[in-house]
Amino acid sequence: MEKTLDLQMEEAYFSSIKSIGAGEIVKGKIVEVNPKDVVVDIGFKSEAIIPRSEFLPTEQLESGKEIEVYIEDLEDEDGNLVVSYQKAKKLSGWKKLVSQYEKSDIAEGIVARKIKGGFMVDIFGVEGFLPGSLSAFRHLTDEEIIGKPFTFKIIKLSKHKQNFIVSRRDAIKEEREKNRRKLWDTLKIGEVRKGKVKSITNFGAFIDLGGIDGLLHIGDMSWKKINHPSEIVAVGSEVEVIVLNMDKDSGKISLGLKQLTPDPWEEIESKYPAGSVVQGKIVNILNYGIFVELEKGIEGLVHISEISWVKRISHPENIYAIGDTVEAKVINIDAANKKISLSIKQIEKDPWIDIENKVEPGSKVKGKVSGFIRDGAIVDLEFGVEGIIYNKDISWTKRINQAQHTLKKNQEYEFAVLEVNSNERRIILGLKQLAENPWPRIIEEYPAGRIIEREVVKKTNFGIFVKIEEDLEGLVFSEEIDEETKEKIQPGDKIKVKVVKIDPKFSKISLSCRLNEPEPENNPTD
Repeated sequence: MEKTLDLQMEEAYFSSIKSIGAGEIVKGKIVEVNPKDVVVDIGFKSEAIIPRSEFLPTEQLESGKEIEVYIEDLEDEDGNLVVSYQKAKKLSGWKKLVSQYEKSDIAEGIVARKIKGGFMVDIFGVEGFLPGSLSAFRHLTDEEIIGKPFTFKIIKLSKHKQNFIVSRRDAIKEEREKNRRKLWDTLKIGEVRKGKVKSITNFGAFIDLGGIDGLLHIGDMSWKKINHPSEIVAVGSEVEVIVLNMDKDSGKISLGLKQLTPDPWEEIESKYPAGSVVQGKIVNILNYGIFVELEKGIEGLVHISEISWVKRISHPENIYAIGDTVEAKVINIDAANKKISLSIKQIEKDPWIDIENKVEPGSKVKGKVSGFIRDGAIVDLEFGVEGIIYNKDISWTKRINQAQHTLKKNQEYEFAVLEVNSNERRIILGLKQLAENPWPRIIEEYPAGRIIEREVVKKTNFGIFVKIEEDLEGLVFSEEIDEETKEKIQPGDKIKVKVVKIDPKFSKISLSCRLNEPEPENNPTD
């Protein structure tokens, strides 16, 4: 007997209904989305209605989308199917979380909200606690944290209590170690890597290559000489470096920067041959010379002795300043040691050559006083060379201890040439030789024993100086003065003195106030 149409339809209806029970998680499809609820078909005799509040505001809800729901009750008191999207999400997420924890304790989650002592983190739809001390969010704002995905390490999980604790700090540490191991496995000598300058010391800079630090030594920063790494790199800046050497056992990596550009010292001898004239900028000044940059990475030294043929230079900074442009001649190249010797003076002809043909002893020359030394003065002569006048050759009669007390700097005078020696680059000058030697006349005019009356010009603890005539003084030692006179006499007073001794060699005339005592038997006149 054939089944009736109503019976067939009834069987088809009941066969389409799933056999489900309370406490199960089943899949369903969204059939309608309303402002207050979402209608889901799970293949049961009635559709499930889920409050919209169970869904996150950011979730995309549309008809046909498949979701999981938890069966709380097949029928409530009104006969409606009761399901929960949140419970399904939590139970499903907890299973995924436990499974993930058994495989790996690293998982990605979203920071849901901030609470006292830390944050709540959503992983697979289940919330766990992130202590603030383990968050590694020190420099981030709440806007940069809440709702944003991060990687976490599950450090504690309780299946019984269904709660867990995570750490962002430990996840970062493991990630760095993982990247470190990976980097060590892929790093090769000779390859070029990008890195960030982590710190700077006097001897170099440490570069973070992405989990591993390498040392960029100061000697590998530039082909030119630098005084401090900060001249080339700055903390936080990105640099491209080449791996020079690596030792996995010690964890040391040597990096290079200058090796990324050609060595400017290659073929330097053909580029700057000895004898050629070059131009450069002064980049450093030391007491022994100046360093001139010929091009980037190439510097030459002009030693202080190669600055001038004639000038006595105490320090190059008295003549030059950093940044000055100078011309110089290449006099030597040491490519092996990366040294170039330069000369400024050799661009011009040596003025001392044939100087004897230009000036000779006994002649007169004009010159300007350019400086002073302990026992004389330096004079710039009209021939482009320097001469020297000693204190003893300034005056016949005055004893000169310091030339600057008689001569003025930058003032021109006429001098007598006393000596010329081109081999020793020396010209000796004199001023007193321009006048007749007065000592023969003085010896004759002031014989020993002569009594004269003259003015006191200076009083000292060892005696008094008496002006005999212009530029001629005599000294009365203290022991040659009676106590009464010594006490009363003052500069400007006139006093009677007796000539005791004349010493023209040292420009000295000895006098005495003891007028009645006999004069010495001898009176040197040499």
